[in-house]
Amino acid sequence: MLLSFPGIVLYGTALFAISDFIKESKNKKTYRILTSFGLTPWLSLHLFYIMILFLFSWLNGNGYADIAMTACEALFKHLSWIVTLSEVFMLAPFIYWFYLQIRKKTVFPRAAAFTNILIIYAVMYIIKTVLPESPFRLGFTNGLMSENMIIWFVIVFVWGQICSKKNK
Repeated sequence: MLLSFPGIVLYGTALFAISDFIKESKNKKTYRILTSFGLTPWLSLHLFYIMILFLFSWLNGNGYADIAMTACEALFKHLSWIVTLSEVFMLAPFIYWFYLQIRKKTVFPRAAAFTNILIIYAVMYIIKTVLPESPFRLGFTNGLMSENMIIWFVIVFVWGQICSKKNK
């Protein structure tokens, strides 16, 4: 959680800064609204998973190891709807960004739409499926969205630099 709070602030700052690449103010406003609603679930999901991990650790460390897994599975099952609802809110700005790029409503060429975070995620998800079961795969899977965000931000930054040099 120590990294989640500053991470969400940095994600938010970067996501809002990306709106500068949108040509029309009406579309910028829509993107910013979707981004605003999409940021809260990022933090909520981190809290949700940390809550389960904490419960598992606490139960194991306090003499309740025999029920730790069952309790955590029950907690997840009871509140797993939060994951689906959060993903709907989290995906909306990225879907809208894709739409804007395909419609040439950003400073980027139409082809840049295919560098969308959701496409990068799909590629990385496929890579994850071919990795052998290991601690690396678990870590790779748990950080999948964060890894993709970093890749996407780098692509947008580099492409933005290229576009700004062409416009000068």
